[in-house]
Amino acid sequence: MKKSLAVIAVFALVAIAVYAYQGEEKKPLSPKGDASLSFDNGKKVTVTYSRPSVRGRKIMGALVPYGKVWRTGANEATTFFTDTNLVIGGTSVPAGNYTLYTLPDEKNWKLILNKQTGQWGTEYDQAQDLARIDLKMGKASAPVEQFTIAFDKKGADAGVMTLAWENTKLSADIREQK
Repeated sequence: MKKSLAVIAVFALVAIAVYAYQGEEKKPLSPKGDASLSFDNGKKVTVTYSRPSVRGRKIMGALVPYGKVWRTGANEATTFFTDTNLVIGGTSVPAGNYTLYTLPDEKNWKLILNKQTGQWGTEYDQAQDLARIDLKMGKASAPVEQFTIAFDKKGADAGVMTLAWENTKLSADIREQK
């Protein structure tokens, strides 16, 4: 009798553990992220993207191959929205919704603003490119585990957009077009 009660107790504990495990929500491997830059006049630039992690993989030149357009994140296409006209790295960008891609290279990267929106990240149509903008390339001060896009405000109507992952840091100056 004691033995059968012990077996029943073990099965009950296992069932509870399985139920609890199934009830846990698994975190996505590439969670959503967003970054924004607000100008003093209330106008704003917002990027929404998925944030993949290194997880022991070689990123630049491997997972993110050189010479091929990269979706600049993971999963759905990375969105870029501005409610004001901008100048990014010397290139005029009208207010609107865009998809953000990059063209990686060992020495030079390009930021691509594409007019096609709402697609999966790997659905790229070069004919829809609005602009290809040179990015400033540098080395991250420390390894960056999770892909990150951030903005730093540099005055009332300007800032810097930074993309960082693994050991790579890229940036572009952004200002409101007057």
